[in-house]
Amino acid sequence: MASFPVINMENLEGEGRSKVMELLHDACGNWGFFELLNHGIPDELLDKVEKLTKDHYKKCMEQRFREFASKTLEDPSKVDPDNLDWESTFYLRHLPTSNMEEIPDLTDEYRETMREFVKRLGELADQLLDLLCENLGLEKGYLKKAFSGTKGLTFGTKVSNYPPSPKPELIKGLRAHTDAGGLILLFQDDKVSGLQLLKDGEWVDVPPMHHSIVINLGDQLEVITNGKYKSVLHRVVSQPDGTRMSIASFYNPGGDAVIYPASALVKEAEKESEIYPKFVFEDYMKLYRIQKFQAKEPRFETMKTLEAAISPQLIAT
Repeated sequence: MASFPVINMENLEGEGRSKVMELLHDACGNWGFFELLNHGIPDELLDKVEKLTKDHYKKCMEQRFREFASKTLEDPSKVDPDNLDWESTFYLRHLPTSNMEEIPDLTDEYRETMREFVKRLGELADQLLDLLCENLGLEKGYLKKAFSGTKGLTFGTKVSNYPPSPKPELIKGLRAHTDAGGLILLFQDDKVSGLQLLKDGEWVDVPPMHHSIVINLGDQLEVITNGKYKSVLHRVVSQPDGTRMSIASFYNPGGDAVIYPASALVKEAEKESEIYPKFVFEDYMKLYRIQKFQAKEPRFETMKTLEAAISPQLIAT
């Protein structure tokens, strides 16, 4: 099996650009994941985000999770591992409006640091979307426009910690799933591993690398590219040697964005069954919230079935 794709963005400037673009194209089509080095976000900012996130967990969340864990495992026979994840999380919303001030217990320093971090991530996401456009032969800005809807795209961050599971045979971490949205940018712990993706029927570790940003593609990019780029199953397995930090930011379509395959990526000879569906993103999300930990293909089929019944306004979009 080929090694996990790691892309040094410094090499986009100069003679190595074509090789980087080839690696990026292969990663999107055959892995659904890749890892970025020299992505433009300062190391000092990443170090500060990591420190403040881990400090916040220890001060405000660790004890609460221990209490949850103790209560949950009082009677293991009553634990339903198919409906439980071993994680401590909170969510930050950035676009279209921020909820940063509404999250309790965050220090002013943490809020300000996360604002700067998210600003840099958004810039990186825009750059990556245009690199994908270039590889796909789409005009610059196509993917961001496809995400935008009438009110702009949505952007939010899930801050998670995965403590060691005392019963890993029962509860492993985060159950396998694909991500529903567009582009996911992950700043992960570089000391405690645990993120895995399914590649050719085998679970492959996503290597923890210092100051890297891991990228994975969501279901919407698979639809827009008509399957040329893929979202893939991934999971988190808690580790016995420490608590894993995960800061995943989701650069997603707006709720009313109409998602459909780019016409330039649909071959005339393709059968109707080989063309991905057209739908409103929020309609997909309603289904995803129920079926997150199930296979994505039935979701696409459901959307295709509904496509025939959607309004003439959507068909004409």
